[in-house]
Amino acid sequence: MGKITVETCGIEGLKIITPTVFGDARGYFMETYNYNDYREAGIDQVFVQDNQSSSVKGVLRGLHFQINYPQDKLVRVVSGEVFDVAVDLRAGSATYGQWYGIVLSAENKKQFFIPKNFAHGFFVLSDYAEFTYKCTDFYHPNDEAGIIWNDPDIGIEWPIPEGMELNMSAKDIQWEGLKAFTEKYR
Repeated sequence: MGKITVETCGIEGLKIITPTVFGDARGYFMETYNYNDYREAGIDQVFVQDNQSSSVKGVLRGLHFQINYPQDKLVRVVSGEVFDVAVDLRAGSATYGQWYGIVLSAENKKQFFIPKNFAHGFFVLSDYAEFTYKCTDFYHPNDEAGIIWNDPDIGIEWPIPEGMELNMSAKDIQWEGLKAFTEKYR
């Protein structure tokens, strides 16, 4: 191993990965994914789909999850900076409904591993950001669900500047809160 550093946080299963970056006057090189290193670090998933999105400053995407076909996700930012959030939706979890957030950027090169049954979202901090993620299941459009981004029962501390108007999709504005999710699915 040695090519990645893996940190845990207060919610079991979430992992922050920092790759080893080899730099010189020409630029840098790093492995963004190596199955053997990740397996040794306890991330032994088979990723079947890679996604990439671009967003401008003030975009908030999420909080998304899949109901019947949950996905593990390995996310990172290749351009710009975002505040990335995962919310624990695992039935019976001691941290059910709790959230964790981390700044991911092209500069810090950190990755965030989010296990199945977590809601996920991010807020773009830079003028522009490109966000990539690997998934362990394919996207099923009729299986997508979400929780409202500002649910007071979760209490995510988004770093939104005062007075900023968020740029969100119509579906992300209409999601219900954690209580409605719990009544419907747990």
